[in-house]
Amino acid sequence: MSSATHYLADVLKSLAQPTRLKIIDFLRDGERCVCEIFPAIDEEQSNTSRHLAYMQTHGILSRRKEGVKIYYAVKHPEVMEIIDRATAIVRREIEVRSGLINGPERG
Repeated sequence: MSSATHYLADVLKSLAQPTRLKIIDFLRDGERCVCEIFPAIDEEQSNTSRHLAYMQTHGILSRRKEGVKIYYAVKHPEVMEIIDRATAIVRREIEVRSGLINGPERG
């Protein structure tokens, strides 16, 4: 497996965790201070900081320090596209599984 494939797996893994998805959703409208993030997603500060650091390390978030405050933002707008497309897949699958719509034809 190439290093690009490994990095892609790391990026997707960085997104595939409920707390991280809540963080990304909260950052959808732009940069926020850690002091705003952890109460908004209803998580402990230490746990939130660990997830923020993980996503920054894997290129999902950018970080900026201003005095004692640390601010995070989604580094690449494509991250939102990935989340939005995955959300659309999940919604469609829920509809298919609940019988609301037919799934793709299989031949």
